Amino acid sequence: MRPDHWHLTEDVDAFLAHAGAFLRSRPVPHIMPLTVIARLRARGADAYGAQATLFGHLERTGEVLATLHRLPSRGLGLTPLTPEQADGLAAHLAALGHSLPYVSADDGTATAFAEAWRRHTGAEPVPRVRLCLYRLGTLTPPTPFPAGRGRLVGERDHDRLMRWCAEFAADVGEDVSIDAASWAGTRFADKRYTFWETPDGTPVSMAGANPMVAGMVQVDPVHTPAHLRGRGYAGAVTVEVSRAALAAGAEEVVLFTNAANPTSNALYQRLGYVPVTDWTVYDFT
Repeated sequence: MRPDHWHLTEDVDAFLAHAGAFLRSRPVPHIMPLTVIARLRARGADAYGAQATLFGHLERTGEVLATLHRLPSRGLGLTPLTPEQADGLAAHLAALGHSLPYVSADDGTATAFAEAWRRHTGAEPVPRVRLCLYRLGTLTPPTPFPAGRGRLVGERDHDRLMRWCAEFAADVGEDVSIDAASWAGTRFADKRYTFWETPDGTPVSMAGANPMVAGMVQVDPVHTPAHLRGRGYAGAVTVEVSRAALAAGAEEVVLFTNAANPTSNALYQRLGYVPVTDWTVYDFT
């Protein structure tokens, strides 16, 4: 497909006018661009820094086939592409002089684009992380279920919440500073959090949930401090936030796991989460 079928813009509203219905038509595999756009519109122009964002859609005879998004100083996010479409996009972006630190997409698309980007620019793709996207089927609480209860996180919990989010970010290799000064600018700030606490009121695990978008809620992050793991707390708090999302009217509840972590993948499948697709991030060197 000719690269001039890709229509690029820095205007999120213009992009949504063309591609919004396409993204909402399959919200689960389109979770990344939908989340980025929702955050951008909620926070305004400063959501991802002062530089411009880039959006694009691939169109054939009026039909949108795929989209891209790129945030300031960050990499490229893609909806599913064929190898031919990935090659056309790589050629187009290379001809425009774009430099990409990474690409993030479903495994087939990310791999096809990474190989095409290497052909067109000489940049070497290096896999950074492989994820698995899950959607909730039938929620199944774990047995045995740990004693305790879930409760929403409040202002008095903010120091603990920031500390646990920083621990989570370190565990998954995110390069981010999380403290009182930086909190509002991180991706962790606009979520609704729940703690699981023991019968004596001690918080032992947490789970966050993104604001609902296109009838879908993403559970993220889920974290239990290292010394408290293996007691069922992560499963309990995940059930709590999943139930809350369904009660709030979510049609889909989704989450990502690290494909290299067999413990978390097995846990979420026991809770009723069903694999949707593998996801890969390639850095370019």
